[in-house]
Amino acid sequence: MDELKHCDFTSRDELDAALAAEVAAQLAAAIARRGEASLVVSGGSTPLQFFARLSVQQLPWEKVVITLADERWVAPDHADSNERLLREQLLVNAAQAARFVPLKTADNSAEQAEQALGEALASLPEFDVVILGMGADGHTASLFPCAEQLERGLDLESTAACIAVQPSTAAHQRMSLSLSRLLQSRQLIVHITGAEKKAVLETALREQDACKWPIYAIVGQRKVPVALYWSE
Repeated sequence: MDELKHCDFTSRDELDAALAAEVAAQLAAAIARRGEASLVVSGGSTPLQFFARLSVQQLPWEKVVITLADERWVAPDHADSNERLLREQLLVNAAQAARFVPLKTADNSAEQAEQALGEALASLPEFDVVILGMGADGHTASLFPCAEQLERGLDLESTAACIAVQPSTAAHQRMSLSLSRLLQSRQLIVHITGAEKKAVLETALREQDACKWPIYAIVGQRKVPVALYWSE
């Protein structure tokens, strides 16, 4: 398997356009192969314009399933909800026809929902495209270096598709896809912007410690092709 593929751009607008076109092409190819496609995305502010561009791509969106890499355990209409973000920014325009699989249930805690959500995620086929962000501490999805649940989340022998996570450095309990489920994909994409995050990623690649820099579990593995989409 090739090493991390670097796709650097001179502007965020150029990055968003290229990423939307690439993801749309991969989804279209998957639909042509087997009649359906699956996409995993992340929340935050970085992908907003990418979502806007992707939402207008002309695809048979009714054949696309979309889920999240992680979710905060808040109501779907909460300001911090990734589901709310997706419904407002991605599941609109042409993409509103896609099927969305949420990671938040009516359960009081993420732990209570682990089994049901895990079964729902396990029933989905291999993901076609997984798009991940990264925090300044090197976390990706909600696999935080500070979380007691990190070892379980990074365990490649685990059959858990998702795990409840309680980071000590961020608000809200979370539900996160496990590393083993994230790697059940055809293509991984890390989407980050700015010099600070690029420096964090370079440190992770240099130190090669996934417990300290969870993003390394993604960019350092050789099971699934992974591309870095970055701009200043």
